[in-house]
Amino acid sequence: MALPIEDYAIIADTRTSALVGRDGSIDWFCAPRFDSGAVFAALLGTEENGHWTIRPAGVVVATRRRYREDTLVLETEFETADGVVRLIDFMPPSGDDAPDVVRIVEGVRGSVPMTMTLRLRFDYGHVVPWVYREQDDLVAVAGPDATWLRTPVETHGENLATVAEFRVSTGDRVPFVLTWRPSHLPPPEPLDPMHELGVTEGYWRGWVSACTYEGEWRDAVVRSLLTLKALTYAPTGGIVAAATTSLPEKLGGVRNWDYRFCWLRDATITLQSLMYSGFQSEATAWRKWLLRAIAGNPAELQIMYGVAGERRLDEYVADWLTGYDGNPVRIGNAAAGQFQLDVYGEVMDALHQGRRAGLKAEDPAWGLQVKLMDFVERHWRDPDEGIWEVRGGPKQFVHSKLMAWVAADRAVKAVDEFGFDGPAQRWARLRDDIRAEILEKGYDPGRRTFTQFYGSDELDAAMLMVPLVGFLPGEDDRVAGTVAAVEKHLMADGFVQRYTQHPGTDVDGLPPGEGAFLACTFWLAGNYALMGRHDDARETFARLLALRNDVGLLSEEYDTAEHRLVGNFPQAFSHVPLIDTARTLGAALAPTEARAREGLQ
Repeated sequence: MALPIEDYAIIADTRTSALVGRDGSIDWFCAPRFDSGAVFAALLGTEENGHWTIRPAGVVVATRRRYREDTLVLETEFETADGVVRLIDFMPPSGDDAPDVVRIVEGVRGSVPMTMTLRLRFDYGHVVPWVYREQDDLVAVAGPDATWLRTPVETHGENLATVAEFRVSTGDRVPFVLTWRPSHLPPPEPLDPMHELGVTEGYWRGWVSACTYEGEWRDAVVRSLLTLKALTYAPTGGIVAAATTSLPEKLGGVRNWDYRFCWLRDATITLQSLMYSGFQSEATAWRKWLLRAIAGNPAELQIMYGVAGERRLDEYVADWLTGYDGNPVRIGNAAAGQFQLDVYGEVMDALHQGRRAGLKAEDPAWGLQVKLMDFVERHWRDPDEGIWEVRGGPKQFVHSKLMAWVAADRAVKAVDEFGFDGPAQRWARLRDDIRAEILEKGYDPGRRTFTQFYGSDELDAAMLMVPLVGFLPGEDDRVAGTVAAVEKHLMADGFVQRYTQHPGTDVDGLPPGEGAFLACTFWLAGNYALMGRHDDARETFARLLALRNDVGLLSEEYDTAEHRLVGNFPQAFSHVPLIDTARTLGAALAPTEARAREGLQ
């Protein structure tokens, strides 16, 4: 099996990405896009399914790694009895669809023998390419895919792989450049690895310089922002939910899906995090992507799209791969065809917050929003599959109704604040009707908590969004009751489960069992802050930050029994609430802490 998920780091060029392990192996790389076939797929299979490993030939006694400050340039140091070497990994943001992976081995101390193994397998580890030399280049070709390896190191073929042995001494720099390109095109132009290293560092540091967040948790926020940028497909502005597919939400479980697509829900909250952190151009690009993707009949709105707005995301199992921890490997995502009412609220909210933050109020966007509201008016009472994309049949999920309320609320506010034409009075009545139904059918006064769906006894951590979207204030008793219910029934070792799962409920149509959902725990910290429980807010936030791996990355969930990150990686839906919670805590705690300082003075 591949390494634990937390042992990976991401490098990216804003078109695709690669995952680099602590052992110096790139085990996941899709080209030319996030959702393209993998060139290296050992993450979901074995070494035979493709990897690129550079590491010392002898025993490694210590490994240290970090990103160069405010960049996606990864450094991994290997310490051996012979000395220390540093492996530098990055992907230059070249601006074309021929991604490069650059690896530079630096000698730090001593003289260290090294090995390199390049095992290329196209189409998710399924296709062994034809490999040949073209002058000094090593070329691999199969069907539409081709790669070029350029390095001064002498290589040779062995067991359907390309291998090399070389030595690195103090001060040496040995480069390797792998470039993907469509096989029918001429060879890519060579690049200067050291020059590209400087350009790549400058690109990421220049991008981060726009960040306006200067709060207490700046390092964590900046690393999360860089991770979100790494998940952005620059040509269209689309933002994928994660870089991977089929990493399980429970080791050995069946809950594992392809996340290399653009969820409207994930992308809208990502937009808001970027926007409120100073990254207006990314927010503008995403809004343009959104308008293109959802254009047409609102009844045909999908919950997710391809990075260019594609709608067909058919799901199949890549049965030639053994899977991470024995899980089936899924390519595509059948949930694209589900009806999830809440996405209408997220889209309406994102566009409204964009205008509030200074994004140009575009007439085409408002016209589309009016059509979305027409759909919400007609269908907000319909059952749906909900935020968690259940596969056990549609229900009257309370969170979905909450987000329908958000859609109506933001529509009314758009007319009031920006002077748009629209039936504001009718939408206001709709908002009141939805609110009344939620409080009547979605709230259990006996247990003082919001429930998962109408008439159920089940709990859902998604209802922690009630104060975060402005439905009720944080000090409301119904918020406090819901938080208490979550603490009592959905907490495990200080982290929050998404919803109650036990045999017989069959809400999601899947066997029970998954990790704690990190986004829900971030929401709980935000609730604590809004409720005035500042110590609890800080403690919960600190507990979440401690889950990040050594380079600051989070997956979707956390297995409290195995003490492992689980789920697809790195996960936008974890890094976004980290950023938002830092802002929420900062705003809530600042007045109290200012008063405390004044008292001490």
